[in-house]
Amino acid sequence: MRKITRRGFLQASSVLAGVTSVGAATAEPRPPAWRGDTRVEQIATNCEMCFWRCGVMAEVADGRVVKLQGNPHHPLTKGQLCARGNAGTQLLYDPDRLKYPLIRTGRRGEGKFRRASWNEALDLFAARLTDLKKKYGSESVAFFPHGVAAGFFGTLMKAFGTPNSAEPAFAQCRGPRDVGYQLTFGRAVNSPEPVDLEEAKAIVLIGSHIGENVFTSQVTNFITGLQRGAKLIVVDPRFSTAASKADHWFPIKPGTDLALLLAWTNVLIAENLYDKEYIDQYATGMKELEAHVTGFTPEWAEPITEISAAQIRETAHLLADAKPAVAIHPGRHVTWYGDDTQRARAMAILTALLGAYGRKGGMFLPTKVKQGRIPLPPFPDSDRGRADGAGTKYPLATEESQGLTQGLVQATINASPYPIKGWVVYGQNILESIPQRQNTLKAIEQLEFMAVVDVLPVEQTSYADLVLPEATYLERYDPPAFVTTAKRPYVAIRQPAIDPLYESKPGWWIAKQMATRLGLDDYFPWKDPDEHLSKLLAPLGVNETELKTLGAVSFEGRPYIADRHEDDGPIFPTQSGKIELVSSVLKDLNFDPLPKFTAVKEPPAGYLRLIYGRAPMHSFSRSQNNSWLDDLMPENQIWINAGVAAKIGIRDGQVVTLENQDGARSLPIAVRATEGIRSDCAYMVHGFGTRAKSLTKAYKKGTSDTDLITRVSIDPIMGATGMRVNFVRVLPADRS
Repeated sequence: MRKITRRGFLQASSVLAGVTSVGAATAEPRPPAWRGDTRVEQIATNCEMCFWRCGVMAEVADGRVVKLQGNPHHPLTKGQLCARGNAGTQLLYDPDRLKYPLIRTGRRGEGKFRRASWNEALDLFAARLTDLKKKYGSESVAFFPHGVAAGFFGTLMKAFGTPNSAEPAFAQCRGPRDVGYQLTFGRAVNSPEPVDLEEAKAIVLIGSHIGENVFTSQVTNFITGLQRGAKLIVVDPRFSTAASKADHWFPIKPGTDLALLLAWTNVLIAENLYDKEYIDQYATGMKELEAHVTGFTPEWAEPITEISAAQIRETAHLLADAKPAVAIHPGRHVTWYGDDTQRARAMAILTALLGAYGRKGGMFLPTKVKQGRIPLPPFPDSDRGRADGAGTKYPLATEESQGLTQGLVQATINASPYPIKGWVVYGQNILESIPQRQNTLKAIEQLEFMAVVDVLPVEQTSYADLVLPEATYLERYDPPAFVTTAKRPYVAIRQPAIDPLYESKPGWWIAKQMATRLGLDDYFPWKDPDEHLSKLLAPLGVNETELKTLGAVSFEGRPYIADRHEDDGPIFPTQSGKIELVSSVLKDLNFDPLPKFTAVKEPPAGYLRLIYGRAPMHSFSRSQNNSWLDDLMPENQIWINAGVAAKIGIRDGQVVTLENQDGARSLPIAVRATEGIRSDCAYMVHGFGTRAKSLTKAYKKGTSDTDLITRVSIDPIMGATGMRVNFVRVLPADRS
């Protein structure tokens, strides 16, 4: 196969459009060269190079995937596919892939394993879980899932009897946002975010890096909105890609976003600029809100945010002039400072005051899709409850919240409220996704058994007792996606383009085999993926052949309040049936029912606040070993203000080491000295610096921000980990 160069790849896909080691090599299948005389079959599926699940057409020749391209029939992404999506073949044919089951023979973390058959591996898996259940109870096993196919394992673990399941999507990512909007409007934001960017007259991004955290349909809608004349306000300590397009860029002092939101709210109310008719009809608590924000003037916010009062007032008027077509993006990764639910509440309240929720150009409403249900026996109840504090210590981290990962880590370390002795990890890299890495390693030391199901030998696999190789998304069936947070709701299929390579197996097969060994077959009352799909699609009347051919089928949407039918249910499913500017739930739980600003800790002398983000060609820490994406961005850099760099004698491009306030050291990383960041911050892209030797492309390239996140600030409302509370100083690399 000819070498794909950086230039060639960008032209093809724009960013916007015995004893063996874990990764021991065998004879490798390689992506084939294009052969014009070979019959090519197109298989519709959806991507998993990130979580957006864009529509993909896989071109298959001679049993091999020769090309991936966007699916023009997909109702959301409409034929678009980003660099990551195009590079999916390089995951499929990555020579470092996990190839067969492995059983640990060395010490934890040493990475020494022996090859095992599937029967031996699954028998061991079932035997160890059964043993833990007998010794400590079913709750002693914790499950750390991520991804679509995790649902099969989720069913397995609930049937086994453990309530202890948690994924970082809640406590380390979007949980505060979803809780904050649910408290206000009665429903979480969910994914994809229902923000009407293409119809907006004004767009507000608060720490949201559209154009860097690339999700194709969202970026397209964002560009469309700007082309149609939408005004853009970007609030970010860093001059991001989006900031370069902004009418107003506010390089806000980190940790003060809530003060800005309160000041905007003050102006809208004090100057009678809010949508009074909308608020009178749909909201409660306006009088209390008005009294609450009386003192939060732009002049009050100016010294806090370091944004001038005049600019705050000017942009408040801009928003008022554009209402109700104001798209205030709720963000995605919002676990910053520990007050994140209240910041989300302030964003939701501002959206309400502008009359923008359920209105064209603001945030649109989900449309129900009648998804089929597969009847299952009741799951066993746990007398001891959850170990992570979800629903008890943190009452708004409910069963539906996906749990608190760091709570399960701490419970494992402390053996409290009861011992946790087994972990099952599916589809996520817990040493990168959960902060305070040393705590995670300490917890692993307490385990009697750890199983990992993954595609690649990420770092955590070297600590596992059992490693099971899952087929990639191009080789497996996953549950169909029923997407309601699109203007036209749709169902999309993931189906295999080719048979699994090596001895890898799809997640559904692994979970079903485990159910048989554990005596839990009743929880998987279907013989194969086709029967599973048929049961889920039955109420929709969708033609399965059409779905498999086109990849997705959409339905009529009712995205705006004016479109709603009675059978859609309440517009605002809160306790009051209205938008709750004053949260009755928070009041009942003795939390502040209205958002209040609390100052965050300042960096010590000589230190910079560490902030982090995404790059358009990478997803979390899962894509750095991809050969094409590695070619585009092989390592991250540390952004430092040019004036600060000059002051401490660091030049642009110099390789340095970072040391945080607790003495944690980074791997070497190159400096980007720039005026595009505040002087009190340092910024890097998340996901680099893996210590997994088996990932031969990514090993020790760049630096992991997780290594430097040794402290967190817990959100008292729902338990998320605020992670932008760590500080670093810059040292020449030769001093590390």
